Amino acid sequence: MKLDIGGKELIAAPLDKVWISLNDPGFLSRCIPGCREMHELAPDKYAVCMDLKVASVGGSFAGQIVLSNKTAQQACRIAVSGTGTLGHGAGEARFTLEPAENGTLLAYEGTGEIGGLVAGVGQRVLRGVSKHLVGKFFKSVRTELEGPQLSA
Repeated sequence: MKLDIGGKELIAAPLDKVWISLNDPGFLSRCIPGCREMHELAPDKYAVCMDLKVASVGGSFAGQIVLSNKTAQQACRIAVSGTGTLGHGAGEARFTLEPAENGTLLAYEGTGEIGGLVAGVGQRVLRGVSKHLVGKFFKSVRTELEGPQLSA
């Protein structure tokens, strides 16, 4: 089953800080939903272990994240692959950064392929789950980079 993702996010932090953070495995492990462990295998190549729940079924996954085609403080390609108790998946995305009036504008687009038991929940459900996970990731990124937001 194929999924497409894309969007733009405004992060209220300087571009250089966003770039450094998105290339830091410690930062990423705190922001990736369900990430239990992430360690470097080689420069820009990481092993990752995650616990995720899709619809009413949960499971663990092990895989890799590879960062490539970097243009410092501008763009990066991310490839992700993994297998687990619910099936297997692979995908790639590209993000770009540009300065914005109130911080940094991050634009992203990507595709993924999912197979196995997890694909049986249906494309509509998986699309919703992927949007939810991306939303959780960017919420964590904002919390890490912007600090806790004050309630009005």
